[in-house]
Amino acid sequence: MDNSGGGTGPAARRILVVDDEVTIAESVAARLRAEGFTVDLAHDGPAAVAAALAGEPDLVVLDVMLPGFDGLEVCRRIQAERHVPVLMLTARTDETDQLIGLGVGADDYLTKPFSMRVLAARVHALLRRVDRAAERGDTSIVVGDLRIDLAERRVWRGDTEARLTPLEFDLLTRLAQRPRAVLARERLLEDIWDWSDAAGTRAVDSHVKALRRKLGADLIRTVHGVGYALDAR
Repeated sequence: MDNSGGGTGPAARRILVVDDEVTIAESVAARLRAEGFTVDLAHDGPAAVAAALAGEPDLVVLDVMLPGFDGLEVCRRIQAERHVPVLMLTARTDETDQLIGLGVGADDYLTKPFSMRVLAARVHALLRRVDRAAERGDTSIVVGDLRIDLAERRVWRGDTEARLTPLEFDLLTRLAQRPRAVLARERLLEDIWDWSDAAGTRAVDSHVKALRRKLGADLIRTVHGVGYALDAR
């Protein structure tokens, strides 16, 4: 693992960058250091897991294709120990691969090639979302047989608890705040991801699919051409 210094930017937050292509990893690290972050680097699966456990980063930028074991397994192992936002980098555009990444705990993804400006914006957006979640009060939301504990960030449908990723939890909470109201994909993208690129609406769709898989296909209603509504009863 390489350690790179950071500035006094966003509370000197620590980011772990994992990519076996050293040039890409160093370019990402340089941009994030310029944004004021402290950056650690790892270039294979085992080193990434060790770095995440030792350094307790505030966010992980994680490539899918890695030696040792791949980024999906890295994400799975990291999230088993501690919830941390993960931005996955992938050269694959197939939606199935993206869904697998989201399913193991990734919060967002970027397809290579990407611009450093967009990557930095996504990192800032994910961290702002974490900050907003930490500021919420210790209330609960109950809609039908769905119960959301905002303080402990836990979710039940009926008597069954569902294990959600941080982003899935925030998306579900946003929908539950206005049950049965239709929220546009673009609005959800701005509220949860904190960015408004129309191409990112696929991320909303992918996370809704994950929520249906974990909580029931009848929970979230699709309004074609518009967005989604929570229909728990």
